Amino acid sequence: MSFLELDQVEKSFGQTRVINGVSLGAEQGEFVVFVGPSGCGKSTLLRMIAGLEEVSAGKVRIDGKDVTHKEPAARQVSMVFQSYALYPHMSVFQNMAFGLEMARTPRAEIERRVAEAARILQIEALMQRKPRELSGGQRQRVAIGRAIVRQPKLFLFDEPLSNLDAELRSQMRVEISLLHRKLGATMVYVTHDQIEAMTLADRIVVLRNGNVEQFATPSDVYDHPANVFVAGFMGSPKMNFVQAKVADVTPEWMTVAHPAFTDGKLVVPTKGRRPVPAGEPVTVGLRPEHLELGRSEAGLELQVDFAENLGGTSQVYTRLPDGTLMVILVQGRPALAQGDQFHVTVTPDHVYLFDHQGVAL
Repeated sequence: MSFLELDQVEKSFGQTRVINGVSLGAEQGEFVVFVGPSGCGKSTLLRMIAGLEEVSAGKVRIDGKDVTHKEPAARQVSMVFQSYALYPHMSVFQNMAFGLEMARTPRAEIERRVAEAARILQIEALMQRKPRELSGGQRQRVAIGRAIVRQPKLFLFDEPLSNLDAELRSQMRVEISLLHRKLGATMVYVTHDQIEAMTLADRIVVLRNGNVEQFATPSDVYDHPANVFVAGFMGSPKMNFVQAKVADVTPEWMTVAHPAFTDGKLVVPTKGRRPVPAGEPVTVGLRPEHLELGRSEAGLELQVDFAENLGGTSQVYTRLPDGTLMVILVQGRPALAQGDQFHVTVTPDHVYLFDHQGVAL
């Protein structure tokens, strides 16, 4: 049995169902990230684990115990919010100690736990400051420290870095990852940022419209997306898609046809793929970083819309003759101007295929 287990969990607001029978489990000490677009249900799912939302159907178990209808205080979880939720009139020490004081924890134990959390988070010098005297990153450390001192069985993070600037978000991602290693605790983290999901998670839950689209390691989600949605959501820049048809199938190779491919076709290995008969429509997925400038037997002809200089790399926004938009990520700063025609090479082993329902082949 998993340390955290959701068993056919549902949530409805009136007649509107927002979580559709979600079942998944997180192991002891695992870092699981819920990721998906706005409105997919990830924060609602987290709040049901915390006990802040009632479960309409199904079960929530933590450490083998059914907590579906238990109050939040009885679940031994700590939650870190996007808004920090610090008391403005209290010092850092008082904010971190407040929950323990309400639980009538002995004073010596409070001071020991707060000091240990401050050491882990490197905020010892801030203990007498008020929240208004702290930066955004420091406030978030205090909010995390307040969660640590409770010594919960489960940490829950609800988009904790959304209010920080890009540089500080990157720094805090590293700190949260290191914190997870130090504590060895089970953590569930919600974000809409797929970069955060890829860099922090042991396993990722990709959600859409209250359904789990895929639950796997970051590498599996990126390299073996379950469907078109996951393939397009995970990755920056996002995967390119070309609507094509199967022209021919052999035990070793599948040929897909589209006018933009070299000689109108692209040959890809069939090993490990579900068989699809000739004539069936398929979606061809091509990641921007897997396309290289230059003509080859496996390639595409493109027209430049715009080239974005990113320093060491360039993002080239292009379109196929039929108007399909595509993004190419290339090294350096190629001399490409709007309207230029050019070719890219496609590596057959890096081609993704999806059937007419969007499911990976």
